[in-house]
Amino acid sequence: MRTIAFIFARGGSKGVPGKNIKPLAGKPLIAHSIDVARACPGIETVIVSTDDEAIADVARRHGAEVPFLRPAELATDSAPEWLAWRHAIAWVQQDRGPFDVFLSLPATSPFRSVADVRACLDMLASDPQADVVITVREAERSPWFNMVKLDAAGYASLVIEPQGEVVRRQDVPEVFDMTTVAYAARPGFVLRADRLMAGKVRSVLVPAERALDIDTPRDFALAEMIAKLQASAHPS
Repeated sequence: MRTIAFIFARGGSKGVPGKNIKPLAGKPLIAHSIDVARACPGIETVIVSTDDEAIADVARRHGAEVPFLRPAELATDSAPEWLAWRHAIAWVQQDRGPFDVFLSLPATSPFRSVADVRACLDMLASDPQADVVITVREAERSPWFNMVKLDAAGYASLVIEPQGEVVRRQDVPEVFDMTTVAYAARPGFVLRADRLMAGKVRSVLVPAERALDIDTPRDFALAEMIAKLQASAHPS
């Protein structure tokens, strides 16, 4: 099966300027995703989709391909990344022929492991009915128990009202947070569907310490702390 890894990294990050190439633990953030993809058995190549020449240069220096620049209209704040996925798949199919597995490894998730990625690929391969595999972590809050919404007057109520009295977290269905560790999908599904959850979705559970998604300066500061702790625990 042909498996191609993609990393989608646009240049206009406002939360953390220059985020995708900002140094973390001695190398640009995007390099962490590239390195994991290159270390994962069965991946044919790693392609970075970006609109930014600086990101493209860093990606190439760390072993990824950047065979095209993403069109500007697919790199705005409001452009759904789903459309960038479609663009990348269509480009590869036209230039290099059909492939079997589309794998997205966001640059903002630097602590994933090769095992996490391999688990997603194995899950997709083991279930012919699945369209996509996502990664999840155990949720810290539950919409049945301690997540609330506000009405027009500002009064709070549970997001989902349980049937009967709920006094323990164990009394409600188990819920999970989606992560950005990895997405493994069939290319045809991405091209025909309009959103991730439109198909048959399987999931792989990853621990919270490998599921950090960097979106804000606080997230980046936390990532730096985690990286330092990991380095001290495993000195070279």
